[in-house]
Amino acid sequence: MHCIVTGGAGFIGSHLVDILLSRGDLVTVIDSMVTGRMMNLEHNIGALAAFKHANLLDDGWQGLFADVDRVYHIAADPDVRGSARKSFEVYNNNVTATVRVLEAMKEHGVREMVFTSTSTVYGEAEVIPTPEGYAPMEPISVYGASKLACEAMISAYAATCGMKAWIYRFANITGSRSTHGIIYDFVQKLRKNPSELEILGDGRQSKSYLAVESCVAAMMYAPTVSDAAVNVFNIGSEDWVSVQRIAELIVEEMDLANVSFSFTGGDRGWVGDVPMMRLDVAKLRLLGWEPGFTSEDSVRRAIRAILEE
Repeated sequence: MHCIVTGGAGFIGSHLVDILLSRGDLVTVIDSMVTGRMMNLEHNIGALAAFKHANLLDDGWQGLFADVDRVYHIAADPDVRGSARKSFEVYNNNVTATVRVLEAMKEHGVREMVFTSTSTVYGEAEVIPTPEGYAPMEPISVYGASKLACEAMISAYAATCGMKAWIYRFANITGSRSTHGIIYDFVQKLRKNPSELEILGDGRQSKSYLAVESCVAAMMYAPTVSDAAVNVFNIGSEDWVSVQRIAELIVEEMDLANVSFSFTGGDRGWVGDVPMMRLDVAKLRLLGWEPGFTSEDSVRRAIRAILEE
C-alpha cells in the first residue's frame, strides 16, 4: 500500500512506520517536528517515499495525498494536562488539523483513514472496564473533547465521501521513544533528585498501560478483520496499575534505595485527569487480537527502554 503517516516522527508514529516499511509499504511521513524527533526516523529515512516537515495547519503538504491508499493520522497535541491552559491551541492542532487531513483525502480520492483517539473520550465512565458502546461520552479534558470531535468529523466524512475509517481509543501507551507521560516524567525527576519523588494526587490513581509494540500490532490487525464504514476499537491491556506502583517499579529498575514519596493530595493529578481508567478490549480480542502484556509488564518494559535511551 501507499500510506501517509502524519506524526510519523513521534513516539507511536515512528513505531508504526517501522512496521509499515517492514511489510513493504510505500510510506510518506508528514511531521511538524514539534514533538517528533528525527532520531526516531534516522534508521528508516532512506526507505521512506518522502518526508515532509510541515504543520498540518499550514499548506504545502496536500499534494502528497495523490495516489495514496491509506492515511494513518497520528499527529496531535498529546498534552492532556496542558490542554486546560492552551485549549484553543489543542483544538486547532487536533480538530482543525484532522478536518484539513480529511479535506486533503476528499480532494485526492483517498478512501481509508486510521485514526488514533483516546480513552479520555469516555470521561469518568461509570462502567469499568469501559466498552466502545458506553454512553454518555462526556470528556472532562479539552484533549478528550478534541479527540471526540475528531471522531465525529471522521464519521461524517466517511458517510458523505464514501471513506472508511478505523478509530482506536488508546489506553496509556508506553515504550521506547516516548518523551512525555508519567513514566518519562518520574524517571527524569529521579535522575535530578534520586532521594525524593513528588507524586501528583494521592498515588491511588489506576489506569491501563500497553506496550507500544502491542498497540501498533493492534492498529495493523484491525483493518484485516473489520470492514465497516467506521470501525471503533479500544486498545489497551486487561488490567491496570496504580501511580504509586509505577513509582515503585521505577525506583526498583533504577536500583535506588531510600527514596521518599511525597503526594500533592486529592484523587487526581490535575484538572481533567481521569483517576480510574480501564478499557474493555473484548471487541478486538474476539476478532483474534491479544494484548500480549499486562499493564505492569508494559510499564516495566517502558522504564527499561527509557533508561537505555
